[in-house]
Amino acid sequence: MTTELTGESEAAGGRRVRVVLVDDHRMFRAGVQAEIGRTDVTGVEVVGEAADVDQAVTVITATRPEVVLLDVHLPGGGGVEVLRRCAALSAAQEEPVRFLALSVSDAAEDVIGVIRGGARGYVTKTITGSDLVDAIFRVRDGDAVFSPRLAGFVLDAFASTDAPPVDEDLDRLTQREREVLRLIARGYAYKEIAKQLFISVKTVESHVSAVLRKLQLSNRHELTRWATARRLV
Repeated sequence: MTTELTGESEAAGGRRVRVVLVDDHRMFRAGVQAEIGRTDVTGVEVVGEAADVDQAVTVITATRPEVVLLDVHLPGGGGVEVLRRCAALSAAQEEPVRFLALSVSDAAEDVIGVIRGGARGYVTKTITGSDLVDAIFRVRDGDAVFSPRLAGFVLDAFASTDAPPVDEDLDRLTQREREVLRLIARGYAYKEIAKQLFISVKTVESHVSAVLRKLQLSNRHELTRWATARRLV
Protein backbone atom coordinates (compact mmCIF):
# COMPACT_ATOMS: atom_id res chain seq x y z
CA MET A 1 0.00 0.00 0.00
CA THR A 2 1.54 3.30 -1.07
CA THR A 3 0.82 6.75 0.25
CA GLU A 4 -0.87 9.30 -1.97
CA LEU A 5 -2.24 11.76 0.57
CA THR A 6 -2.37 15.49 -0.07
CA GLY A 7 -3.74 18.59 1.62
CA GLU A 8 -6.84 18.22 -0.54
CA SER A 9 -8.08 15.35 1.65
CA GLU A 10 -11.37 15.05 3.45
CA ALA A 11 -9.81 16.82 6.44
CA ALA A 12 -9.65 20.03 4.44
CA GLY A 13 -13.42 20.14 4.59
CA GLY A 14 -13.45 19.59 8.32
CA ARG A 15 -14.74 16.01 8.14
CA ARG A 16 -13.64 13.49 10.74
CA VAL A 17 -14.12 9.75 11.16
CA ARG A 18 -13.16 7.52 14.11
CA VAL A 19 -11.65 4.18 13.12
CA VAL A 20 -10.53 0.93 14.78
CA LEU A 21 -7.89 -1.24 13.06
CA VAL A 22 -8.32 -5.01 13.40
CA ASP A 23 -5.44 -7.09 12.01
CA ASP A 24 -3.24 -9.76 13.58
CA HIS A 25 -0.03 -8.34 12.07
CA ARG A 26 1.37 -5.57 14.27
CA MET A 27 3.64 -4.18 11.54
CA PHE A 28 0.74 -3.89 9.14
CA ARG A 29 -1.35 -2.03 11.72
CA ALA A 30 1.58 0.32 12.32
CA GLY A 31 1.87 0.96 8.58
CA VAL A 32 -1.82 1.74 8.19
CA GLN A 33 -1.70 3.99 11.23
CA ALA A 34 1.26 5.88 9.76
CA GLU A 35 -0.44 6.37 6.40
CA ILE A 36 -4.00 7.26 7.31
CA GLY A 37 -3.94 8.12 11.01
CA ARG A 38 -2.76 11.72 10.62
CA THR A 39 -6.03 13.32 11.62
CA ASP A 40 -4.99 16.85 10.65
CA VAL A 41 -4.33 15.68 7.06
CA THR A 42 -6.70 12.80 6.42
CA GLY A 43 -9.53 13.39 8.87
CA VAL A 44 -9.12 9.81 10.10
CA GLU A 45 -8.62 9.29 13.84
CA VAL A 46 -7.47 5.79 14.79
CA VAL A 47 -9.05 5.26 18.22
CA GLY A 48 -8.08 1.63 18.79
CA GLU A 49 -6.35 -1.50 17.50
CA ALA A 50 -6.90 -5.24 17.94
CA ALA A 51 -5.12 -8.42 16.90
CA ASP A 52 -7.78 -11.10 17.42
CA VAL A 53 -11.53 -11.55 17.73
CA ASP A 54 -11.81 -11.07 21.49
CA GLN A 55 -9.64 -7.93 21.45
CA ALA A 56 -11.64 -6.56 18.53
CA VAL A 57 -14.99 -6.97 20.28
CA THR A 58 -13.60 -5.39 23.46
CA VAL A 59 -12.04 -2.40 21.69
CA ILE A 60 -15.04 -1.79 19.41
CA THR A 61 -17.42 -1.95 22.37
CA ALA A 62 -15.27 0.47 24.39
CA THR A 63 -14.54 3.04 21.67
CA ARG A 64 -17.72 2.92 19.54
CA PRO A 65 -15.95 3.86 16.28
CA GLU A 66 -17.77 4.84 13.12
CA VAL A 67 -15.74 2.48 10.92
CA VAL A 68 -13.80 -0.71 11.63
CA LEU A 69 -11.06 -1.81 9.22
CA LEU A 70 -11.38 -5.57 9.55
CA ASP A 71 -9.02 -8.32 8.41
CA VAL A 72 -10.75 -11.51 7.29
CA HIS A 73 -8.39 -14.06 8.86
CA LEU A 74 -8.01 -13.51 12.60
CA PRO A 75 -7.24 -15.74 15.57
CA GLY A 76 -10.40 -16.63 17.46
CA GLY A 77 -12.89 -17.07 14.64
CA GLY A 78 -12.04 -14.62 11.84
CA GLY A 79 -13.65 -11.41 10.67
CA VAL A 80 -17.04 -13.08 10.33
CA GLU A 81 -17.03 -13.83 14.06
CA VAL A 82 -16.27 -10.17 14.86
CA LEU A 83 -19.21 -9.14 12.70
CA ARG A 84 -21.50 -11.64 14.40
CA ARG A 85 -20.55 -10.58 17.91
CA CYS A 86 -20.77 -6.87 17.13
CA ALA A 87 -24.13 -7.05 15.35
CA ALA A 88 -26.09 -6.21 18.51
CA LEU A 89 -23.79 -3.27 19.27
CA SER A 90 -24.32 -1.78 15.83
CA ALA A 91 -28.08 -2.20 16.09
CA ALA A 92 -28.18 -0.50 19.49
CA GLN A 93 -26.33 2.65 18.40
CA GLU A 94 -28.02 5.61 16.78
CA GLU A 95 -25.11 5.72 14.34
CA PRO A 96 -24.14 2.11 13.54
CA VAL A 97 -20.60 0.82 13.44
CA ARG A 98 -19.76 0.10 9.81
CA PHE A 99 -17.19 -2.50 8.78
CA LEU A 100 -14.79 -2.33 5.84
CA ALA A 101 -12.84 -5.54 5.20
CA LEU A 102 -9.17 -4.89 4.43
CA SER A 103 -7.47 -8.16 3.51
CA VAL A 104 -4.71 -9.72 1.45
CA SER A 105 -7.22 -12.33 0.30
CA ASP A 106 -9.26 -11.85 -2.86
CA ALA A 107 -10.95 -15.25 -2.65
CA ALA A 108 -14.64 -15.19 -3.50
CA GLU A 109 -15.53 -17.27 -0.42
CA ASP A 110 -13.86 -14.72 1.87
CA VAL A 111 -15.49 -11.73 0.21
CA ILE A 112 -18.99 -13.20 0.13
CA GLY A 113 -18.61 -14.47 3.70
CA VAL A 114 -17.91 -11.07 5.27
CA ILE A 115 -20.45 -9.27 3.10
CA ARG A 116 -23.07 -11.81 4.16
CA GLY A 117 -21.88 -11.18 7.73
CA GLY A 118 -22.63 -7.48 7.47
CA ALA A 119 -19.52 -5.69 6.15
CA ARG A 120 -20.21 -2.68 3.93
CA GLY A 121 -17.22 -3.21 1.68
CA TYR A 122 -14.09 -5.18 0.90
CA VAL A 123 -10.75 -3.85 -0.34
CA THR A 124 -7.41 -5.58 -0.70
CA LYS A 125 -4.17 -4.51 0.95
CA THR A 126 -2.76 -3.28 -2.34
CA ILE A 127 -5.01 -0.20 -2.03
CA THR A 128 -3.28 3.18 -1.85
CA GLY A 129 -3.45 5.34 1.25
CA SER A 130 -5.59 7.99 -0.40
CA ASP A 131 -8.03 5.42 -1.80
CA LEU A 132 -8.31 3.80 1.62
CA VAL A 133 -9.14 7.13 3.25
CA ASP A 134 -11.79 7.71 0.59
CA ALA A 135 -13.19 4.18 1.15
CA ILE A 136 -13.41 4.78 4.90
CA PHE A 137 -15.45 7.97 4.47
CA ARG A 138 -17.70 6.35 1.87
CA VAL A 139 -18.43 3.37 4.12
CA ARG A 140 -19.07 5.73 7.04
CA ASP A 141 -21.63 7.50 4.86
CA GLY A 142 -23.37 4.22 4.03
CA ASP A 143 -21.92 3.40 0.62
CA ALA A 144 -20.79 -0.09 -0.39
CA VAL A 145 -17.13 -0.06 -1.44
CA PHE A 146 -15.17 -2.76 -3.24
CA SER A 147 -11.85 -3.06 -5.00
CA PRO A 148 -12.64 -3.06 -8.75
CA ARG A 149 -11.99 -6.75 -9.45
CA LEU A 150 -13.95 -7.84 -6.40
CA ALA A 151 -17.02 -5.80 -7.28
CA GLY A 152 -17.65 -7.92 -10.39
CA PHE A 153 -18.01 -11.26 -8.70
CA VAL A 154 -19.91 -9.77 -5.75
CA LEU A 155 -22.49 -8.50 -8.25
CA ASP A 156 -22.47 -11.86 -10.04
CA ALA A 157 -22.97 -13.71 -6.76
CA PHE A 158 -26.07 -11.68 -5.91
CA ALA A 159 -27.40 -11.25 -9.46
CA SER A 160 -29.71 -14.24 -9.60
CA THR A 161 -30.68 -14.56 -5.94
CA ASP A 162 -30.83 -12.60 -2.73
CA ALA A 163 -28.52 -15.15 -1.10
CA PRO A 164 -24.91 -15.80 -2.08
CA PRO A 165 -24.09 -19.07 -3.81
CA VAL A 166 -23.81 -22.00 -1.40
CA ASP A 167 -20.99 -24.52 -1.39
CA GLU A 168 -22.68 -27.45 0.36
CA ASP A 169 -19.37 -29.14 1.20
CA LEU A 170 -17.93 -25.97 2.70
CA ASP A 171 -21.12 -25.24 4.61
CA ARG A 172 -20.69 -28.51 6.50
CA LEU A 173 -17.66 -27.01 8.23
CA THR A 174 -17.77 -24.75 11.25
CA GLN A 175 -15.96 -21.39 11.17
CA ARG A 176 -13.09 -22.81 13.25
CA GLU A 177 -12.81 -25.85 10.98
CA ARG A 178 -12.53 -23.51 7.98
CA GLU A 179 -9.72 -21.61 9.68
CA VAL A 180 -7.83 -24.84 10.38
CA LEU A 181 -8.48 -25.98 6.81
CA ARG A 182 -6.94 -22.82 5.35
CA LEU A 183 -3.87 -23.02 7.55
CA ILE A 184 -3.31 -26.71 6.79
CA ALA A 185 -3.62 -25.95 3.08
CA ARG A 186 -1.04 -23.17 3.45
CA GLY A 187 1.45 -25.67 4.83
CA TYR A 188 1.31 -24.82 8.54
CA ALA A 189 2.31 -27.53 11.04
CA TYR A 190 -0.15 -28.46 13.79
CA LYS A 191 1.92 -26.62 16.43
CA GLU A 192 1.95 -23.46 14.28
CA ILE A 193 -1.83 -23.65 13.81
CA ALA A 194 -2.35 -24.12 17.53
CA LYS A 195 -0.26 -21.01 18.26
CA GLN A 196 -2.00 -18.98 15.55
CA LEU A 197 -5.51 -19.83 16.77
CA PHE A 198 -4.75 -19.94 20.52
CA ILE A 199 -5.86 -23.57 20.84
CA SER A 200 -4.10 -26.83 21.76
CA VAL A 201 -2.41 -29.17 19.30
CA LYS A 202 -4.91 -31.86 20.33
CA THR A 203 -7.77 -29.53 19.40
CA VAL A 204 -6.15 -28.85 16.02
CA GLU A 205 -5.91 -32.61 15.43
CA SER A 206 -9.60 -33.00 16.31
CA HIS A 207 -10.59 -30.23 13.86
CA VAL A 208 -8.48 -31.78 11.08
CA SER A 209 -10.10 -35.18 11.67
CA ALA A 210 -13.55 -33.58 11.54
CA VAL A 211 -12.73 -31.74 8.30
CA LEU A 212 -11.40 -34.88 6.63
CA ARG A 213 -14.47 -36.84 7.72
CA LYS A 214 -16.98 -34.21 6.59
CA LEU A 215 -15.28 -33.70 3.20
CA GLN A 216 -14.62 -37.44 2.76
CA LEU A 217 -10.89 -36.88 2.23
CA SER A 218 -8.04 -39.14 3.33
CA ASN A 219 -5.09 -36.88 4.17
CA ARG A 220 -3.78 -33.31 4.27
CA HIS A 221 -2.52 -33.51 0.66
CA GLU A 222 -6.05 -34.17 -0.61
CA LEU A 223 -7.30 -31.45 1.71
CA THR A 224 -4.81 -28.96 0.24
CA ARG A 225 -5.90 -29.78 -3.31
CA TRP A 226 -9.56 -29.41 -2.28
CA ALA A 227 -8.95 -26.00 -0.68
CA THR A 228 -6.83 -24.76 -3.59
CA ALA A 229 -9.51 -25.74 -6.13
CA ARG A 230 -11.96 -23.52 -4.21
CA ARG A 231 -9.46 -20.65 -3.86
CA LEU A 232 -9.57 -20.86 -0.06
CA VAL A 233 -5.81 -20.75 0.40
